[in-house]
Amino acid sequence: MAIVLGPNRYGKAETRVVRVVREGGVHHLKDVNVSSALSGDMDAVHRTGDNGNVLPTDTQKNTAFAFARKHGIDQIEDFALLLARHYVGSQPSIHHARVEIEEYFWDRIPAGDGPREREHSFVRGGREVRTCVVHHDRDGTTSVVSGLRDLVVLNSTGSEFHGFVEDEYTTLKPTTDRVLATEVTARWRHRGEDASFGRSYSETRRALLDAFADTHSLSLQQTLYAMGRRVLETREEICEVRLTMPNKHHFLVDLDPFGMDNPNEVFYAADRPYGLIEGSVRTDDAPDAGTAWN
Repeated sequence: MAIVLGPNRYGKAETRVVRVVREGGVHHLKDVNVSSALSGDMDAVHRTGDNGNVLPTDTQKNTAFAFARKHGIDQIEDFALLLARHYVGSQPSIHHARVEIEEYFWDRIPAGDGPREREHSFVRGGREVRTCVVHHDRDGTTSVVSGLRDLVVLNSTGSEFHGFVEDEYTTLKPTTDRVLATEVTARWRHRGEDASFGRSYSETRRALLDAFADTHSLSLQQTLYAMGRRVLETREEICEVRLTMPNKHHFLVDLDPFGMDNPNEVFYAADRPYGLIEGSVRTDDAPDAGTAWN
């Protein structure tokens, strides 16, 4: 029986990079979390401990900081592409680089009661986290997957759930009017690597929100598909969307013991257990994904 080394990679996870750009007295803030993973000629380090082909993970951390200073950080996809190409292009032993970045939003704190905003004071935005994952191979193959997580949305009506399978363990009652809430994790694969990523992100986010709001839902699965489809119908640079949407259940509270009715007004928001709905939607001409989703 032969023992062989299987797929492997190594890297530096979650390097927090905060960059302040100063334009006179006005400051701009970029807050990102960078993770890199490299693979290639790594047999020797695994088999004998020979580190001759290893670019230290500490170097990967330092590269993220140095590139933030040297090149700045605008769109996270562009920064990830820059890092991935650098690792593969500068090190003969590195054949593949994976760079994942999360971005956290900060809003300016308003100044007093007027419309003016403070120039260098910020509050962490109470919105989703922006994400991206870039893969780059020595043969030039590159993929870009953008996305978001922690996007919490709710429809207070316009949602039904009935006609489902019932067996001896079913207690759920059919309903034609319920609260539909979820916390969206969405990832979308670009057809190429030269999109206008900032505009693409904002308009894809808008398409997801519009589809959620516009869909009279008979199931969360139907809503998921409608959201993915809306993105593909409106954004030609995107060929595939993957969505994870937990059902954040809101149960109608029984107020009969207190002599009160409850015409769909008071709910108990349960955090667990929860239904978890996942799915993907793609165009029929989507190019092969390769390692994009790895």
